Amino acid sequence: MNWLESLEQQRVIAVIRAPSYRVGLQMAKAVATGGIKLIEITADSDRAWDLIPELQQELPDCVIGTGTILTNDQWSDAVSSGAQFMFSPHVDVGLIGKSRSIGMPMIPGAFSPTEIVTAWQAGAASVKVFPIQSLGGAEYIRAISPLGQIPLIPTGGVNLLNAKDLIGAGAIAVGLAGSLFPKKCLEEEDWGSISTIARNLIESLKSQRVSYNINQIKAMETNS
Repeated sequence: MNWLESLEQQRVIAVIRAPSYRVGLQMAKAVATGGIKLIEITADSDRAWDLIPELQQELPDCVIGTGTILTNDQWSDAVSSGAQFMFSPHVDVGLIGKSRSIGMPMIPGAFSPTEIVTAWQAGAASVKVFPIQSLGGAEYIRAISPLGQIPLIPTGGVNLLNAKDLIGAGAIAVGLAGSLFPKKCLEEEDWGSISTIARNLIESLKSQRVSYNINQIKAMETNS
């Protein structure tokens, strides 16, 4: 798997915080049916380390990773589960280095330009800009354009209305959680509606072309 190419092709990551193992399976299958192939199971999901390998078997066309990785123990559990990428809400240079040493895409969460650059220079596969809603949304992504070709993934307040603007502002992809899984749909187990939401989101983002030069980013990774 080439992480950056996967981001450029998909532009959206479904973030699943599963209240139960069974519901987590259905949530992932619903967004996959709608066309979302990058799926994050957060570490605080019910039976997360069982859910990840099960989804990899049931959804072989998808890339299943994890998020909310805060500790070395969680990192080790995620690796053992077979997670294909990891997100964290913060910049931990140690976790980034460990991930890079085994070829695991690690995407740390960063708030400021200094944090974003620090994460990238430490070897992050891309950088999660979090929480984007508090930072000003697409305007913040435009404002930090001098950071150049660091691939940014806004999360935390991304929804069906602003996702397209964030991509247009320069983000390589976006991460969505609650807006993909309306409370009513979960309560009624209306998986068909969630698939439709995912499908409509994918279609809305197709018109936005990412301005990143993937070869240039690869060269930056090599030199960092």
